[in-house]
Amino acid sequence: MSLVTEEIKASASEVYRGDEICQVKSKSLQEEMGMPRGLLPLKDIEECGYVKETGFVWLKQKKSITHKFEKIGKPVSYATEVTAVIEKNRIKKLNGVKSKELLIWVTLSDIYVDDPATGKITFKTPAGLSRSYPVSAFEIEGEESSKEKN
Repeated sequence: MSLVTEEIKASASEVYRGDEICQVKSKSLQEEMGMPRGLLPLKDIEECGYVKETGFVWLKQKKSITHKFEKIGKPVSYATEVTAVIEKNRIKKLNGVKSKELLIWVTLSDIYVDDPATGKITFKTPAGLSRSYPVSAFEIEGEESSKEKN
């Protein structure tokens, strides 16, 4: 069942269709909100949208994918629909993203950059467990973050 209703789509500030434009828009929104651009490495995005008033964002891809973040050795699974509420340095109410810890897949609910100066990003589960990693592990390979350029 989709969390993105026609009502939400109607209230969206921005709705885009097609992988190319959705890739550009999702990465620029992540950067604008202080998150690393490689945090949501989705493929074949069919639709993305953003409700500016509430911060609600959604991304729909053709099929679910698993991406391994090489710098930390963690596989992360992304469902066909990923939704969240995004604000400066924080993603809340995340749906559709799981990380593999030992042998089990753990649902992620919140992601936040603790302190942009320290370069740490923290992932939380609905149960309140959390783990922190360097922000650099989630940058796009070969791309410098805007912080490193300055």
